[in-house]
Order: sequence, then structure tokens, then C-alpha cells
Amino acid sequence: ISHTWFLSIIQNEFRNGKIDLDSTMKLLEKLQMPFDFAHVKHVFKKTLDKTKAHTITMEDFRAIYRTIVHRQEFHELFRAYSPNCKILADTELIEFLRREQYETEASETTALEIILKYEPIEEVRKKRQMSFEGFIRYMSSEDCSIFKKDHKTVYQDMSHPLCDYFISSSHNTYLISDQLVGPSHLWGYTSALLKGCRCLEIDCWDGSNNEPVVYHGHTLTSKIQFRSVIQVIDKYAFVASDYPVVLSLENHCSPNQQEVMADCLESILGDKLLTSTIGDTVVTRLPSPEALKFKILVKNKKVGTIEESMVRRDLDSHGETGDVSDFEMTSDEDDFDERTPLCTRCDSSKRKSEHRPSHTARKKAKVKKIKIALALSDLVIYTKSEKFVSFEHSLTNQKCYENNSIGEVRARKFIKHLAKDFVSHTSRFITRIYPKGTRTSSSNYNPQEFWNVGCQMVALNFQTPGVPMELQDGKFQDNGGCGYILKPEFLRNCSSTFTPHNVGIHSKPMSLSIRLISGHQLPPSNLSKTNKADPVVQIEMYGVPEDQAKQKSSVIKSNALSPRWDETFSFTVQVPELALIRFCVEDEISVVSNEFLGQYTLPLLSLNKGYRNVPLLSKDGGKLEPASLFVHVWYY
Repeated sequence: ISHTWFLSIIQNEFRNGKIDLDSTMKLLEKLQMPFDFAHVKHVFKKTLDKTKAHTITMEDFRAIYRTIVHRQEFHELFRAYSPNCKILADTELIEFLRREQYETEASETTALEIILKYEPIEEVRKKRQMSFEGFIRYMSSEDCSIFKKDHKTVYQDMSHPLCDYFISSSHNTYLISDQLVGPSHLWGYTSALLKGCRCLEIDCWDGSNNEPVVYHGHTLTSKIQFRSVIQVIDKYAFVASDYPVVLSLENHCSPNQQEVMADCLESILGDKLLTSTIGDTVVTRLPSPEALKFKILVKNKKVGTIEESMVRRDLDSHGETGDVSDFEMTSDEDDFDERTPLCTRCDSSKRKSEHRPSHTARKKAKVKKIKIALALSDLVIYTKSEKFVSFEHSLTNQKCYENNSIGEVRARKFIKHLAKDFVSHTSRFITRIYPKGTRTSSSNYNPQEFWNVGCQMVALNFQTPGVPMELQDGKFQDNGGCGYILKPEFLRNCSSTFTPHNVGIHSKPMSLSIRLISGHQLPPSNLSKTNKADPVVQIEMYGVPEDQAKQKSSVIKSNALSPRWDETFSFTVQVPELALIRFCVEDEISVVSNEFLGQYTLPLLSLNKGYRNVPLLSKDGGKLEPASLFVHVWYY
């Protein structure tokens, strides 16, 4: 049957006898399977080597198709469930789904849906059966992806207060290159929002003609108008997600231009802008992402309390300012020098728990008053920026709607010396982490260590590819890519005893086994003139310190089309709720250096069991379809 079906699709193209490479590609597309041109070209040329011609026959085409599509590993599975090795009845497909894919609920309806969706041969489809052609299409599909299907939509409880979520956050969103001389561009905002980012940073400075501008102050980065930035945000804010967007303003404008900013925000964003509390005027807990759907929040310094600004709401505060005291420090970069001691009395005779952050660095900072236009101040509702002093100070004085920004260097010291206080702090208050000022090339830190202590807004340079952004994209694929992920209970509970270095009672060990079976149409090596590579796969675990692990496969020599490994890797993970797993495929160039070919990262708890395909992504996060790995996953 499949032979007749195949001929019926292709024979028309061969009415003149033979076809060239271009027509071969077009014909393969007609068969509705994704192909990589480099691989088709190579297999095509190999077929021609015997003939020295430029065109191929129908028989040659069939051989090319089978070489690329009829994968040995799929055939082995198909044969195990198909008595005649030609057809799977719906009952056999159900058995395969239950036994191999761990789909315990699989029923006749499930099987029928799969057959109708993937079986290309009509007469097989009508008999409620599946041919090998249909099986291949199913096994290569998103339904057999390693990422759990129900995690591709919003499935978590979205009614917790905002501080209970990890929030996808970007640093200096306007930059699309480095931090010193590169361009500022509206595309920075568009692309971050389309990726589901929910916290954007806007650096505002006085511009000419009373129009505030956005750029990295005191540098040569180009300038864009604040007004244009807000227009772009208005257009793209809720394309990828319905949940609230926070605009983190780093405000260097005069009161005059702050009023222009307030006017822009109100006139352009209209109803989307949150300008008053929802529910009670007295705020005792933050509202939830659900309650703030389709709303844009302004994060900035604020004069006084929410209650005071609500009283002022109907009065005209035009031209009025208020004072906010601040420490005289360079903009947002309030990082301690790497060498500053965290504790004043760090001698070994003292107990660890007594170590408190030093205020020595702070003493050099003069307290100064900053003037804030009331019109802008009053737009700050649930996200009031408050200078971080110490965990003790926050516990005693900070309100639930006040949040802190802490530089990465200082935050890392807190993780080392005061992890328990840090976890307790982030269970109550939104905490934003930002890269240190010396990262002028827009490099990123590893966000995992800050997620481990519950920091909600771990801001990264979205324009810079690399492992940190791959972890970010992998983590926030979860929960439908909506930009909000509910933190584990031990990071939401105010009396939690959890710390990343001492997980204690919060350990729920998971035993994971991954059999790396094969690769399919991997990107060829940059060094290869044909379609070759020497692929090696690294499986990496990111999480609390004791869960960090890396394992490596053997190298398959000069085969990127269909490398076969059949190697098993085992991991034991103590805190699965925080873990991410990364599959990285490299081309071994020499004993000491490898070249990146593709990767895929996902939360450990989003792993599907059974035979699964791992879709590979490029350095900048784009799909490399049809490049993929084929694995078997099992855990308990």
C-alpha cells in the first residue's frame, strides 16, 4: 500500500524521466516532512556519483527518501508492535502509547486522533490503522516532543500574590548590542515582549524639545524617544501573554520631563495602565497576575504611600513635586566593589548567623533628596522602588508593594553568607537582580543561583546569546510561556527553612534515566564541505549546587545525518522543582575544542516520559528544524 501511495504522489514529476536537485527538494516538501537542504544535497550527490549525471530517476528518489526518512530506530519500534511489520492496528497503537509512552489514559479515541492527524495514506486511515509512514510522522511530531504538552498552556494557579512568581525580566531592554557604544533600538522592546518578557527596563533622561529620551546614560549608546518606546510597548505588550507587564523606570529626568513621561504613559497606554488599586485602598498583600491581566504597571520611586496618592487622585497635581531621599550612588549600579567585605565582624569566633551586611560601603554615600513629579509618582501603585538597606531593615520597615533591586555581586554575597534571610526576604518582597556595571559587553550571569533563593525578577541582557539566555528561555517555556512561573512552596512560605546549600526536608529526590538513542539531520560542521560533523552530546543539569551535573556521550565520527549512540545517562536530583536540563550538541573539532551545533533546555518537571524527540535550537534561540535528538526518558 505505501508503495502505491508513494508513487501516486511522485510519478507526475517524473513524466520527463528524471529530476534535478531543485525538483527533488520541492517533491520532498510535497511529502510533508521537513528536510535540511545540506543533507538532501549530499545524499543527492552521493546517488549521482555512480552516474556522473545531474538528474535522478524515480528509483533514485525513492532511495534518497528512504535514506533520510525511514529511520532505523523508528523501524525497530514499529516492528515490535506491528505483527506483520506493515501496519499498526488501533489496538496495537494503544498498547504502544500505554507501555512505551507512559500514556496510561490512552484509549481508542486517542489512537484515532493520532491516526487521523498523522497517517498520510487514505485507505489505511479509513481502516483506523497506521502505516510506517504515519508512525514516522507521529514520532517526529510535537506530540512526541520531550516537552510536556499540558505545560505549553497556562496550567499553574495564577491567583497567588505577584511576589510568589518567577517573572521573566530583561535588563536595559533598549540595547541590542553592548552597553557603551552600541545602538539603542525599539526592536529590543518588541523582541523581548514577543518572547514573553514581563519586566522591561527603561532608562530615561532629559531630551531636547522637552521630550525625554531612552539610552544608557553617560555612554555613547544612541538615543530613542521615550514616547516611541511606550508606543511599541502599547502595541506588543499582550501578544505573547495576557499577564501584567512591569515597566522598570530608571529615572534621571527633571520634574518637568517626568510630567511629560506621566502624560505619555497615560495618553498612549490608556486603560491598560494601572493607575489605582484594585479592591481595597489599604494594601496588605500584592494582587495576583490573574487580577492584573492586560495591565501595565510602572515601577519607579514614589512619594509617600499608595493611600496618600489615592486621596490625591482627583486633584490636579500638575507642576507639583515631592522629595524622595536616596543614596548618592551611580544610577542603578549600587553594587559593592568585589572586594568590599560583606560583614563587619567576619572573624571566625562569631556564629555565621550573626554576619550582617556591612554599612561601610554605604557610609561613603551621601543621602540626597531627589525631586519626583507627583504626576509620575502617583502612577506607581504596586511596584514602588525602594533602596535596599538590609534584610533586617526590610523586615521591619518595608511594605508589601515596595521592592528592591540588588546588583549581582552583592546578591551573590548574600547567597553565600545570608541565604536563609535572602529566601525569607524574597518570600515577602519582589526582588530584582541586575548585571554588574562592568559587564560592558552585555554578558550575562547564570540566573539559576538567584532563582534558587526565590528572586522574582532576575534581569538578563536578552540580546546576548549563550547559556544564561538558554536557561531563561528554557525555564519560561513552562506555564504556556506566559512569563510567570509559580515558585515552589518552600520559596513562597515566609517561615521556610530552605537554602540552596542545605535543602534539608525540602528534598524530593528524583531518579532520572535518559537513553540517548540517535540524532537526525543535525547541522553540519562549519568545517565540513558536505554534510558531515563529529557530534557529541552533553546533558547538563542546572539547579541547587548539589544538583549541578554534566554527562557526555561518545563522539560519532563524520555523521550529522543520522548518528546513533544508544548510551544511557542517570541522574539523581534532590530539588527537581528548581532544576533545568540542557541538551547540547557540539561538533568535536579537536581534543580541546568543540563547536556549538544546537541545544534545547527545559524544566526537569516538564519532561515527558517514553520515546521523545528533542528539537534543537540555534545560538540565538531560533528553531533548527528538522535537527533533533531521539531519546528515551524515564524517571520516578
